[in-house]
Amino acid sequence: MAPTKRPSKSSYTEQHAKSGLTAKLPRLETWPNQFPGYQITIEIPEYTAICPKTGLPDFGTIELTYVPDQHCLELKSLKVYIHGYRNLGIFYENAVNKILADVVKACKPVSATVIGEFTARGGLSSTIEASYP
Repeated sequence: MAPTKRPSKSSYTEQHAKSGLTAKLPRLETWPNQFPGYQITIEIPEYTAICPKTGLPDFGTIELTYVPDQHCLELKSLKVYIHGYRNLGIFYENAVNKILADVVKACKPVSATVIGEFTARGGLSSTIEASYP
């Protein structure tokens, strides 16, 4: 039996790969931190977005852990920010890295980690993790 030939070109485009990365999302607000040297963990169990390739919904849980420096994230603004992904076409990997970049930009933490655990699609589930610094 002859080996199956794979297509020579991916059906994923540069546009798919960059989808959602420059999207304007609601602003993350902060408030002045009062204490040094502690860690905050926030679990967001209702993350949703749209796969930019298939147009199908993606679901998952986002866990954000950070050590604040001068500012802490305001939780209502974080909730509104995450809801901004609801109709956005963006891959899991891009979403996790964009969330991390936006958190770092907003509150300039000592350190931060974003973990996205995404529900199974086609029998596969994914966990994506990005950290700062």
